[in-house]
Amino acid sequence: MLVELRVRDLAIIDGLALPLAPGFNVLSGETGAGKSIIVGALSLLTGERASTDVIRTGADKASVEGVFDLSQRDDLRALFDERGIDCADGLLVLKREVAAGRTRAWANGSPVTAGVLAELGRTLVNIHGQHEAQALLDPAAQRRILDAFAEAQPLADTVRRTHAHLASLERDHADRARRRAEAAKREDYLRHVVRELGDAKLQDGEDSALSDEHRRLQHATELRQTSAEAAAALDGDDASILSRLGVVDRALSSLARLDPALGRLREMYDAAWYQLQELARELEAYAESATDDPERLAAVEERRDLIHRLTRKYGGSESAALAQFEESRRELLLVDDVAGSDSAFAADLAAATTALTTAARALTDARTAAATRLGRDVEALLPSLGLADGRLTVELRPAATIPADGAEEVEFTVALNVGHAPRPLTRVASGGELARVMLALKTILARLDRVPTLIFDEVDAGIGGAVGLQVGDMMRAVAEHHQVFAITHLPQIAARAHHHIVVAKGARGGVTTADVQVVGDDARVTEVARMLGGDPESAVSREHARELIAAAATPLTSPKASRTRAPRAGRS
Repeated sequence: MLVELRVRDLAIIDGLALPLAPGFNVLSGETGAGKSIIVGALSLLTGERASTDVIRTGADKASVEGVFDLSQRDDLRALFDERGIDCADGLLVLKREVAAGRTRAWANGSPVTAGVLAELGRTLVNIHGQHEAQALLDPAAQRRILDAFAEAQPLADTVRRTHAHLASLERDHADRARRRAEAAKREDYLRHVVRELGDAKLQDGEDSALSDEHRRLQHATELRQTSAEAAAALDGDDASILSRLGVVDRALSSLARLDPALGRLREMYDAAWYQLQELARELEAYAESATDDPERLAAVEERRDLIHRLTRKYGGSESAALAQFEESRRELLLVDDVAGSDSAFAADLAAATTALTTAARALTDARTAAATRLGRDVEALLPSLGLADGRLTVELRPAATIPADGAEEVEFTVALNVGHAPRPLTRVASGGELARVMLALKTILARLDRVPTLIFDEVDAGIGGAVGLQVGDMMRAVAEHHQVFAITHLPQIAARAHHHIVVAKGARGGVTTADVQVVGDDARVTEVARMLGGDPESAVSREHARELIAAAATPLTSPKASRTRAPRAGRS
């Protein structure tokens, strides 16, 4: 859960530390005191796009820091460990800094990208505002809610994967058909290329080898004479080098007798003598092999002429010509193996279609079963949210084909007044009604949602009185499964909180700023009385405030949540 939110130099906030506790937290304050800025700070911490406009006047940068207690969430600690973020002590500190021209982010002191920060933030905090209630009008959002309630996300993922595979097969087949049509237009040319290059049997690097052989054949006489002369100079007669080395041999023998240390010179001499002898034999053998062969020379020249002609024609090099040969063969296969390739595609297509149909049917079954339950569960909650005659129906309409999202369109319809037929949310619900329908859905989904902290930003807009009490009770119920943080202007909701924080606007150094304070006992009574709209010091207003608070004063039943105490409020 979120233990503390620290904000510095953001909009009108100079520096504050906002403490949060387990259960149901509320933030209240006068209009313009900075409540929405705190929600904006949380949005920055969860990866929202940052602008330098948020930097407080006169400051160089703004920063937001969130301290999260994960001591009771082994699953989240394991997830962060996989990303190289050490949470062994159960704490995670996320920080984001906005300065001119750049933003930076950290997780437990280690730099992370904004994308990673957003990924981490989404696993920790879920922000629900009036804009999200409007998002409920989107069919995709309605489908996601139904799938979450049905716990059908794995089935939906399977449908999406099998649909992508089928679409990939169809794209490949269409591409193959296009290339086959193009190849058919060029069939005569392709066959000529394959025949000409196939008959030539080119080999990569062949021309280089032929060039060396051509040079040897052209200069065979010179090579033979020169190598024979060199061999004779080494070991041909008594005047040759090896014969004349006898003097050196004898001199080394005499030296070694007089100074045994010079024996190493004998080793050097022997090695040199044998090397020269081997060189002489190699030269003799080469001289014998270097014979004139006019026929082979003519064949080499003819082969080189063929290679040069073909490489000029097909790409400029042997490797390019060979590549064109292989490509032409592949294109001809498209023309020549129509039956085989179409048969293989038909088999793959049938298998993929069957897989998609099977996966979509399983998803449809899960959605169908869940749709009735979801409508019934929401309908049971709507009266407690001031919609006594409200009904929600989840309609499933079969799609003409099976798209990536499943075989049916999902639409939520509501009838919020007795005697009215259900209609789509877009045609019926007001902003306040949408917010309450969303709250009912969030209450139902709370047991499935693994995100520890839920933020509600003025989802109580457009309601009041008894409905406000009911909304507060419902948020308190959601707080049995999550840490709930609500920004509210309704005293009925504020009175239902386990932890009440007040934000107030003031001035420091001639600049407007915002501060927060945790209120309890008399201070909380004063704030609730202020929210009621009367004189917060009057006996009537204060008595009314005490009654509201007393009506909600039930102990928090979540054993895990009660173990962690929030830090004291104050400025950072």
